[in-house]
Amino acid sequence: MTCSSHRLHRLQPLEGSHGLHGSWKESATFMTIGENCEIHPTVVIGDGVTVGDRVGIGPYAVLTGPLDLGDDCWIGAHATLGAPPEWIGKTHPRTWTEVSPHQGVVIGAGTVIREMSAVQQGAERPTTIGRGGFVMNHTSVEHDVRIGEDCVLSPSCTLGGHVTLGDGVNVGMSAVVHQRRVIGARAMVGMGSVVAKDIPPFATVFGNPAALRGTNRVGMSRAGIPDEDIAAVEALYASGRLGADAELPRSLADAFARWRELAVKPLVS
Repeated sequence: MTCSSHRLHRLQPLEGSHGLHGSWKESATFMTIGENCEIHPTVVIGDGVTVGDRVGIGPYAVLTGPLDLGDDCWIGAHATLGAPPEWIGKTHPRTWTEVSPHQGVVIGAGTVIREMSAVQQGAERPTTIGRGGFVMNHTSVEHDVRIGEDCVLSPSCTLGGHVTLGDGVNVGMSAVVHQRRVIGARAMVGMGSVVAKDIPPFATVFGNPAALRGTNRVGMSRAGIPDEDIAAVEALYASGRLGADAELPRSLADAFARWRELAVKPLVS
């Protein structure tokens, strides 16, 4: 289905379907669809959802508000965006189409969310995915997660509640990140890892529990970071310490400062 410019829509049950599927019907509700969107007719979109321009949404996806989906996003089949937080005692609305009382979801422009993935509503703050994210199939992004720009989540990985990822983080297949952990910018988490501590920027970690294995040289190089700065971070991690007095390249100091502000269980101290 192609949606016209900024018209308001509401999903109405198909006759005899008992609300399992729906058809589009215009009405004065709180749903906004942008220009040149391609939305499969089986998609369920509730009130409080804003969809940007040039968005594609595949079969049987479910979008529940409050949800802000940026321009040029691609949502795969059976993805679920905006379900209530998996938090015992939090409200679960009676219907899929009413606006949730929770803090919502914000997804940046150009993000891809593949089939069977789930992004939950925030409980205390909006769950956010920055611009250019790539969320692969069967991935779970739990409540209150904050993901920076250009992050990659590989198939079947899980981010627990309140996890924070800096820009350019890469999380490997089937990795699990414990709730409230912080992963610094351009860090790489190897497949199957269990992350129980806060990972510093530009690090490569893997294992159960995840341990520091070196520097994410490939990710840093792709980000245009000079070789001399990469070498400085490699030397820093080889030393096994990352105190406040550690000598850092000036161009990378801000990334470490932001990580230190949030990290409460640092993997390297």
